[in-house]
Amino acid sequence: MSNSQRDAFYTFVLALFIFTFSITVTILFSFVIFKFDIHHYFLDQEANMSAGKLMHNYNQMMNYLLNPFDGSFHLDDFRSSVNGRVHFADCKKLFMLNFIVFILSGIYVFFRRKYRARFNRTYLYIAIVGIVLLLLMAVDFDGFFVIFHKILFRNNDWLFDPSLDPIINVLPDEFFIQCFVLFFVLFEGLNFFKFFAKK
Repeated sequence: MSNSQRDAFYTFVLALFIFTFSITVTILFSFVIFKFDIHHYFLDQEANMSAGKLMHNYNQMMNYLLNPFDGSFHLDDFRSSVNGRVHFADCKKLFMLNFIVFILSGIYVFFRRKYRARFNRTYLYIAIVGIVLLLLMAVDFDGFFVIFHKILFRNNDWLFDPSLDPIINVLPDEFFIQCFVLFFVLFEGLNFFKFFAKK
């Protein structure tokens, strides 16, 4: 592998690390966001249960998504349809894929940290794409959300029926918007940082 190819590969892996790092931080910080939203949007009243019990169910949902050894989706206070459980299983696969790429790319970047990404302009292009996506989200979040799911999922199980999967009633658009905003802040910030970093 030539020096140019090695530099290009490092640039690509670092871009993957930035992407998956931003997703991972957003996933972990979603606990804080949801706890805030419970009180700010009165989600406990929407669910007709205490804030503590609602947070417990969110923790159960996230434990299933984050724990590779938890193979059964179950919430103590919310029933789930077959399609709903299939969707959470699909989400879990994406979470696991993200974590695998995050860990592997992180290991590579750590051991190659003495090298630099020679193609720093790549991060500017990535950041510009991110800005375009952020603008699309700001103009029409519902449309953005639909396209996002159609790209990631090959079925319509993500279209929850609140009567069958009432958990969706306490996951309002505002919660997802806050998660997306956090992701883009991290993603854009890190890409611009790498673009302006000293070569």
